Amino acid sequence: MPRGLARAALWVPAWLAIAGMIACSGREVPVEPGVSLALARHRAGLISNLHYALRFDIPAEIDEAIDATADITFDLKESRQPLQLDFRQEPGAVRALLSNGASTPYRFENEHLVVPPSALRAGPNAIRIEFSAGATSLNRNPDYLYTLFVPDRARTAFPLFDQPDLKAVFQLTLRVPPEWTALSNAPVASVSALDGGKEYRFADSDLISSYLFSFVAGRFETVTRERDGHTMTLLHRETDRKKVSRNIGAIFDLHAQAIDWLEDYTGIDYPFRKLDFALLPDFQYHGMEHVGAIQYRASHLFLEEAPTENQLLGRAALIAHETAHMWFGNLVTMRWFDDVWTKEVFANFMAAKIVNPAFPGTDHALNFLVSHYPRAYSVDRTAGANPIRQELANLNGAGQLYGAIIYAKAPIMMRQLERILGEEILREGLREYLRVHSFSNATWPDLIRILDDRTDTDLERWSRVWVTGAGRPEFRVQSGKDGNLLLAQHDPAGNGRVWPQRFTARRLSKGIFPLLTIDSVAAVTPLPDVPADAARALLFNGDGMGYGLFPADLDLLGHWDILTPLERGSALVMLYERLLAGSLPEVEAYFAALLAILETEQNQLLLDLAMGQLARIHRSLLPEAAQVRQRPRLERVLWQRLLAETDSGRARLFFEGFAGLAGSPEAVSRLHALWSGELAPEQLRLAEDDFIALAQTLAIRMPKAAGDIVAAQLARTLNPDNRRRLSFVAPSVAPQRRVRDAFFASLADPANRRTEVWVTEALRNLHHPARVDASEAYIQESLALLPELQVTGDIFFPTSWLHATLENHYSDRAAETVRAFLESHADLDPQLRMKILQAADIAFRANRIRASQEGGASSAPGTEREHG
Repeated sequence: MPRGLARAALWVPAWLAIAGMIACSGREVPVEPGVSLALARHRAGLISNLHYALRFDIPAEIDEAIDATADITFDLKESRQPLQLDFRQEPGAVRALLSNGASTPYRFENEHLVVPPSALRAGPNAIRIEFSAGATSLNRNPDYLYTLFVPDRARTAFPLFDQPDLKAVFQLTLRVPPEWTALSNAPVASVSALDGGKEYRFADSDLISSYLFSFVAGRFETVTRERDGHTMTLLHRETDRKKVSRNIGAIFDLHAQAIDWLEDYTGIDYPFRKLDFALLPDFQYHGMEHVGAIQYRASHLFLEEAPTENQLLGRAALIAHETAHMWFGNLVTMRWFDDVWTKEVFANFMAAKIVNPAFPGTDHALNFLVSHYPRAYSVDRTAGANPIRQELANLNGAGQLYGAIIYAKAPIMMRQLERILGEEILREGLREYLRVHSFSNATWPDLIRILDDRTDTDLERWSRVWVTGAGRPEFRVQSGKDGNLLLAQHDPAGNGRVWPQRFTARRLSKGIFPLLTIDSVAAVTPLPDVPADAARALLFNGDGMGYGLFPADLDLLGHWDILTPLERGSALVMLYERLLAGSLPEVEAYFAALLAILETEQNQLLLDLAMGQLARIHRSLLPEAAQVRQRPRLERVLWQRLLAETDSGRARLFFEGFAGLAGSPEAVSRLHALWSGELAPEQLRLAEDDFIALAQTLAIRMPKAAGDIVAAQLARTLNPDNRRRLSFVAPSVAPQRRVRDAFFASLADPANRRTEVWVTEALRNLHHPARVDASEAYIQESLALLPELQVTGDIFFPTSWLHATLENHYSDRAAETVRAFLESHADLDPQLRMKILQAADIAFRANRIRASQEGGASSAPGTEREHG
């Protein structure tokens, strides 16, 4: 019998119930840093009809203050308590505050402007604030800026009620230098010339959450196109006219195709007034779904000549993802950031569907597998694994909820849900969800109530494992009493959980055997008619639908020629996970098998997967002696395939693999010849970004010539944004230890971390595999900076900082530094603790695996002292 409202109500966790009681009790909500759940619930029950009229006067000079005003109007249910506006700046940033036309004696306390009840009234209210805008989230550059306010960073720029369930209308006025262009959520209402500048006035926006409010202003080229009745405008700073010309049409086409597909799937026309986008150099994210004004990292949309299949698919999926957010996340927004994953999973889930028709020659099941499973496992295998839906008591911790579980595991979960319900039932449920909650907010239980009415499956019980539980199952083959095999699910956390799922198993041996479909819904599942002696000849999860650590050994690769591409990808994913788990001890043998695959395989998705595994094994898992043995063949295979390729996409894959792994003098000399232009293979078309990357690699590999290489590359770099980037990262490739030490020390100053993508790039240079011995000294201080990075950085920065710091390390000292830090910082924010454990997992495993090959001893992965 369908289940719904009564059972879904049981999902309310204790911390949410307590916050609700505080918000509804009439007791004064404490003034504390951030935006607490209690404060958000309190304000959501009081405030309605919210409107912001904002003005920013933006000077040309990057260090000059931005004068601003905010006129905030709203209806208040009652005025018995002080009203807290969120503003994370110094008290001196506020010049005046008027409430309902009168100067008001507000308090500035714990990142809040506290307005007394005497200055408020039940019904309509108007608050005017004159202030200096905070620069933290304005991302100011020499001749442009852009805002990025997710999840709670609007309050670093201007005073507001910064929570997703207080949707508002925003009216923006910008005064900018005369040569600047501006873009925001709403159409431009007027542009006026002023002395020394011009003024953009934008129309009222649609009803949106504060984190989705945005503007971009600066020196940009503007391109406007019409597709299927939609007029779209693109802002960019790319100086390579040929690159712009060959990409611009596809960018507009992909947006239009995504809109058409989503309108058909949802039954709702594009819900906002416009759809424009800005392509930004070195943007922190791949993209951000601001209503009607999407921001993208330029390099992900302006592709170089002869892009790989993965790059083309990645661009299409990124555009589809951000466009899907207009419905899933923007039209219907999560009520609180504990459900931020819902907007991301819907966007990723839809993107996977949208790109399929545009790439009829692509194996989309394989693409889904290689795009999602390795990333999801990279967290779920660790001692810091987190559930898809996490608790959140304060928005100031929301940034650390993001990660591979949201972006990679959640779409896998959604495929399982779709399999339970069927495509049409899920679609009907999502349509109702969007209709019911349009221009409002919703929760995951709200959707489950809708879906529960359409199925006999106990979705609440199913969700407790897949959504609110962390980790993955381990599958083990056992012998049954009847002589046939059994497949057992094991919960590594020891909680006896079972992940209900369906996948296939294929018997790989002489003779023809039917494909098994396994419904693994219990702790033990019989495998009928599969005798015990066939255990090593079974390929599990060949359809890529299952999730967990499956049995696999190297014998599977002996059947490579008869496997489908999807089965090959699944086998590689499983073998690599077994390798990291310590149950595939033949590390060098697997490395050699990957090299053999790279010698003959043609599928770009499989080549990319195998290349990534091979690079990680070579850098971290192989002992020095094995690296020396394998390096000649490694470099020979990659170089020969690069030269022999007639397909430019595959040629680029082998070039990137060779550039990342070349270590011998002969191989480095070949890289230098490519960089200098002495060698120019016809099938390999290198662009400015490639030469910049090569220059950094060569500076590390050829220390005596490092200064000349960087200077030459700076001189030949035409794009001014690229020159600034290379100038910033140059000290990180310096041969002098003192220069690198001074550069790393400079990163303690937030001003030197302004462009986070540059910082991550520089950290990867500092921790280059050729320099891990020297860079171990940076690990302790890098970990110590994390609490500050959580406050000053954008949502992905702490994670990218950690991975750039730790992913190439494997020594006892490096592993012990991380463990000692965790043990000595018992009060560390739990989210940061999880992120450290996730990022350090590969270092811990590499330390143990290398020790086992060299005859040493180390703790096994998954049994580290810290379990999160």
